[in-house]
Amino acid sequence: TFQTNILTELKNWKLNLIQNHKLQMRLEKEKHAAHVKQLQNEMENLKELLHTYEISISRKDEVITNLTQALEKQKERVELMRKFTLWRIQHVKTKQEEYANSIADRHFRTALMKKVWAAWRSASEVRWKDKVARACQLRAEDVCVQLTNDYEAKIAELTATLEQRKAEILRLHSERDQYEDTMKKAFMRGVCALNLEAMTMFQSK
Repeated sequence: TFQTNILTELKNWKLNLIQNHKLQMRLEKEKHAAHVKQLQNEMENLKELLHTYEISISRKDEVITNLTQALEKQKERVELMRKFTLWRIQHVKTKQEEYANSIADRHFRTALMKKVWAAWRSASEVRWKDKVARACQLRAEDVCVQLTNDYEAKIAELTATLEQRKAEILRLHSERDQYEDTMKKAFMRGVCALNLEAMTMFQSK
């Protein structure tokens, strides 16, 4: 009958609807499972990348620590060399001052001897005056010439020593600047190498 056909049609439509719904649910579950699997794979990849970053950062920190320690040691060494050089310069200056004071004392004694000699000569007898004056004058001139030569030689020696110390100071400063420049370049090379390593890891991933 017509009613029976309608009921049969509704029943078939209902069954088709249920089957379509089940099919859609199965497809959605499969799609969801595939999406979850993809997310899990991405998470694993991110974990590996994070581990790689941690290793790279650890290496970089270790290199920075080593370079910092090396720079501190070199800084201490340069500071010790600077203090030693200043002490040497002060020592040479002290020696020069002592020598200059010694020269001044000798000149003072020489001038005093000349004054005493002039007073004694004026009190001497006339017949001994010229003879003794000439002999003493010659002796004093010889002594003065000898003292002058000795002083000039000593001053030249001290001047050469001072110039040598100045050259040594300049050399030490040059070595310090060269070492600092070398350490800076080494530090920059280490940082660049670490950056290149990290970039290579990024590109490979």
